[in-house]
Amino acid sequence: MRGAVLHTSPGELVVENLTVDKPHPNEVLISTTYAGLCHSDLHFMDGHWAVPAPMVMGHESAGVVEAVGDDVTYVEPGDHVITCVSMWCGECRPCLSGKPYMCAHGDALRNGRPAPSHRFEDGRPCATMAGLGSFAEEMLVHERAVVKIRNDMPLDRASLIGCGVTTGLGAVMRTAAVPAGSSVVVIGCGGIGLSAVQGARIVGATPVIAVDVLDSKLEMARTLGATHTINASETDPVGEVQEITGGGADFSFEAIGLSATAEQSWQMIGPGGTATIIGMLPMGSQVSIPGPEIFMKEKKLQGSLMGSNRFRIDMPKFIDLYLDGRLMLDEMVSATIGIHEVNAGYADMKAGKTLRSVIKF
Repeated sequence: MRGAVLHTSPGELVVENLTVDKPHPNEVLISTTYAGLCHSDLHFMDGHWAVPAPMVMGHESAGVVEAVGDDVTYVEPGDHVITCVSMWCGECRPCLSGKPYMCAHGDALRNGRPAPSHRFEDGRPCATMAGLGSFAEEMLVHERAVVKIRNDMPLDRASLIGCGVTTGLGAVMRTAAVPAGSSVVVIGCGGIGLSAVQGARIVGATPVIAVDVLDSKLEMARTLGATHTINASETDPVGEVQEITGGGADFSFEAIGLSATAEQSWQMIGPGGTATIIGMLPMGSQVSIPGPEIFMKEKKLQGSLMGSNRFRIDMPKFIDLYLDGRLMLDEMVSATIGIHEVNAGYADMKAGKTLRSVIKF
């Protein structure tokens, strides 16, 4: 099979021929149908986060089950599935506390098999991104990394739900639990930020303010539910948000991953407001906020890991929202590409030319 492999970080992906094992107990072999190009992979490819190499990249995907290992009862060959990085054991304290996305044993599930599942043709082992490696024609994953979905859901749209959509919607609906009528601002209108904009629209927030430096992304934000847009390259976004909301938003969401915009998200909320950081801040970065505002104004700063998801519950509901016309995914797919175009797809993402490119296998 073909897979896109990262050999050095920073570095580009190399499409190579690989082999994959048959499923062991508790494993599922998936024929990858579509995989989205998520910005999270780019953090590792650009060297902002460490990653063991060589590694098949990709973690946002949908496909069809080919085979299952012993003891797997949740899915069977022919089932349509979405993969998710939030593997869960169901037994640790976070899982039993309703936070399976913070599972204490997630890494063990991703890396617990006795031997590497993917190898080069010469026999050398190759790791997989987040235990998935969805930039490959086949994935061999733990059964706790998949959710079974209805067959009438288009798999190219379903792949977006595997990370970006769930992260953005979940940040609004689960992490922050935004009530109807709240004022919301989203900083960064990539795939995750636009999903947060949609989440704000779906829960009935108003106003919904989108901030970016590209007019094309701001136009898409209006299409997906923003009531106001701010081009941060032309004006002071903090002052604009303060004016629109009459003193600060109830909720802000940072969907870029920069210290400066994380600090702006704090400045944009009013008394009693909550700033939620969705973006992957680089390792070693710091965020500075005025200490007195924490208690004098009861402002809150929090993170959101993969939208605080319970993905086997959430993702089927997001699919229902799409098929009911309330969640807009068609508009978010900028291009459908082949595996050999993956580096060009990421170049377009970095240049702001695309929202989501989807690899078709």
